Amino acid sequence: MPEAALAPGARIECRSAEWLVRSLGKSSDDQMVVDVVGISPFLREKEARFLVDVEKAAGSFKVLQPEDTELVQDYSPHYRDSLLFIEAHLRRTVPTDNSLVVGPLAAMDPLPYQLIPAAKALAMPRQRLLIADAVGLGKTLECGILCSELIRRGLGKRILVVTTKSMVVQFQKEFWTRFAIPLVRLDSVGIQRIREQIPTNQNPFHHYDKVIISVDTLKNDREYRVYLDNANWDIIVIDECQNVAERATGTQTSQRARLANRLATRSETLILLSATPHDGKPESFASLMNMLDPTAIADPGDYSKEDIKDLYIRRFRKDVIADLRNSVQERDSQDVTCWASAQEERVFAALKDLKLPNTDARAKAGQLFRTTLIKSMLSSPMAALETVGNRLNRLEVAANPHLADQAALEALAPLLEAIDPGQFSKYQRLIQLIKVDWGWRGHAANDRLVIFTGRRASQRFLMQHLAQDLGLDGEAVVSLDGAMPDVEQTNVVEEFAQEGQPVRILVATEVASEGLNLHYLSHRLVHFDLPWSLMTLQQRNGRIDRYGQPPATTDSLPAHPVPQRRHGGCREDHPATENQRRAGPAQHWRSSRFSAQIRCG
Repeated sequence: MPEAALAPGARIECRSAEWLVRSLGKSSDDQMVVDVVGISPFLREKEARFLVDVEKAAGSFKVLQPEDTELVQDYSPHYRDSLLFIEAHLRRTVPTDNSLVVGPLAAMDPLPYQLIPAAKALAMPRQRLLIADAVGLGKTLECGILCSELIRRGLGKRILVVTTKSMVVQFQKEFWTRFAIPLVRLDSVGIQRIREQIPTNQNPFHHYDKVIISVDTLKNDREYRVYLDNANWDIIVIDECQNVAERATGTQTSQRARLANRLATRSETLILLSATPHDGKPESFASLMNMLDPTAIADPGDYSKEDIKDLYIRRFRKDVIADLRNSVQERDSQDVTCWASAQEERVFAALKDLKLPNTDARAKAGQLFRTTLIKSMLSSPMAALETVGNRLNRLEVAANPHLADQAALEALAPLLEAIDPGQFSKYQRLIQLIKVDWGWRGHAANDRLVIFTGRRASQRFLMQHLAQDLGLDGEAVVSLDGAMPDVEQTNVVEEFAQEGQPVRILVATEVASEGLNLHYLSHRLVHFDLPWSLMTLQQRNGRIDRYGQPPATTDSLPAHPVPQRRHGGCREDHPATENQRRAGPAQHWRSSRFSAQIRCG
């Protein structure tokens, strides 16, 4: 019998294993090279490359003859083995159309609108898409559906997910429990551990096929650029992609933006996720679109919706309300106003008349510091005192100290120190809101509070006083901030979501404003200080205002009518229904998601 031809699609035996030939080529010294993929159980889907002459000389290379296939009779009951064999081959058959095959079968309650991004992406020549649905509509699930479909089509063997540090564990859990996609969690320590196990000339990103890593770990060019430039993936997902957009033209590109631009060239499939991708600057949004398709926008400052309509999909709650049905509760967002105390008024008056000759001489720097100082005071006197202290420390170590600036700030510091918790009007209003207006005592495990603040000093103050002033145990109030290790952040979020834990209040900074699921046992959120960005405000509200938010129970509602307050703040407030307006403010308060924004007047 003539020797079987060695060609793509043929099967070979080499090194005691069976392989499928993918392609043939020539080496630099004109030897035949064969690229193969493993078929044997222990080497299934593993890729390799062999020198044909070398393997033949070693006696370990053989091209299998199709005619030598041996037919055996199936003696299993009801031809069970044959049916399993046929079923296995059918399951490995790649779908030939764009219909969704496995995505809707995930461990979730798929809604029609959640299937649209995957259908849109599969119809594209290359699956490069920005999923920009509003906060809480399930972008992670939509991404998982698309990844499942690509894996089913043999286009998702290697997956890289890049997200924020606080979201790594949650994203990993969602992909595994709902879609059975195993993502190996890596951090700087994990990558170093891999580098210790493999030869020095090997790429650590080749060690695992499916990984998830934080953007702050991966953005280090000195450590990982060479490895990233020599690694390729089938799918790259960048979560919260607004953090990797290029900001202002003419400024130095951030490390995150450089990382994203590099990753955009390392995969045919690129999925960007963000609920707030546009910061108002066309150049910033254009940088995200250019990652998906560098030819889509010629002028980043001048383009239309028609130029990029095929690269993104964005829906708001009003667009999918028919699909949501009762899955998302109505939001009640209100302003809570308080009057500044006499001590605080003295500080505001001092800030108005504050003279900093050296700082004022530099127009931009002076305006920036004044804005920072006022912003910190609007958060808390403690944050303002910290800002003043930091400025004084820099002036003291400066080569040419500016005595006039130093004297003015030293005069301001005692006024801030004089504001104790009793004169801190916003804090006292917070206590009144929780204890009197809400009648909240912290007894119900399914009625927990989320309090956001933008300043670490304000967060520390709340951690020191909230438990005592609300009559709670010390372990009932926990904090979450960006300085915490990722493992500790994960533990805090997990405890907040577990009914058996004693946690009742989570005091968080902006690190918790993106992506985290805090809605399982919480339907009340307080903005202790308002962020200056409406995008951040929406992101914060989205922590409890999400798909799957359960309705509030009667036990967690105040037993008495609540004073009427004017509405405002969030621009996506849903008005009360006619029945709620007739029932009065107490009935209106019975929203499953309440967002209070405390402002000092």
